[in-house]
Amino acid sequence: MTDATPDSAPMHTAFDPQALPPLREVIARFGLDARKALGQNFLLDLNLTGRIARSAGDMTGVTVVEIGPGPGGLTRALLATKAKQVIAIERDHRFIEALQDVIQAADGRLSIVEGDALEVDPIQIAPAPRVIVANLPYNVATPLLIGWLGRIEEFVSLTLMFQKEVADRLVAKPGSKAYGRLSVITQWRSDARVLFNLPAKAFTPPPKVESTIVHLTPRANPEPAEWKALEQVTAAAFGQRRKMLRQSLKSLGNAEALLAAAGIEPTARAEEVDVAGFAALARAFKAR
Repeated sequence: MTDATPDSAPMHTAFDPQALPPLREVIARFGLDARKALGQNFLLDLNLTGRIARSAGDMTGVTVVEIGPGPGGLTRALLATKAKQVIAIERDHRFIEALQDVIQAADGRLSIVEGDALEVDPIQIAPAPRVIVANLPYNVATPLLIGWLGRIEEFVSLTLMFQKEVADRLVAKPGSKAYGRLSVITQWRSDARVLFNLPAKAFTPPPKVESTIVHLTPRANPEPAEWKALEQVTAAAFGQRRKMLRQSLKSLGNAEALLAAAGIEPTARAEEVDVAGFAALARAFKAR
């Protein structure tokens, strides 16, 4: 990752989101109904999209990757920042035409990549320094995050919207019901913090759940562990989370010896072990 931000970002024409047609007008003109199969819920309140963009931090000279711009509410807010460029990945072809007004108003700072975000590598399409800011479709939010966490050092930050239940899992601490595999992997690779919640009524159509914005930055000194080994030990441990680890880890071989090598009590349960403990387990498992 490139740490340095250019001393002076290229000058560009100030972008005014209010100068464009209202989002509801764009939706009506192009017949952009939200498709449940694609996890689409539109955030049309420009005050809220502006708040999300600002919460991502100073974006001077940074390339922003957005996932699923839809009618362009968050896209407009991102262009109103000092970002060098915004690259939006959109799977639904209907929105490509609808975003043309925004592209023209963006003075060369907005480009659209048509494709599935699960298959498009943001590192390949966006030069460093890069961030991701996105209202993620709920149905692909977790696999997208896991993919990015594997190379999070390539990003300055990720500012992402999840359904609240998932966001709670990302930041959950040992001993809580929400603490699980996703908590361990997220906190192993990143510093994650909840920024704010968004009520269902803020969206069109309103989802059945509350949403939460989470900000993630690369962890400076992650516990040494191999990704695959950590996935295996957390899958075994949390697959039977109510059992003691000496039972739940039996599928990995000699559980008692594995726990002893990691310095973990065999009577402990998965939800009691912190990230450092799981990293130690992963190292012991890999070594064996």
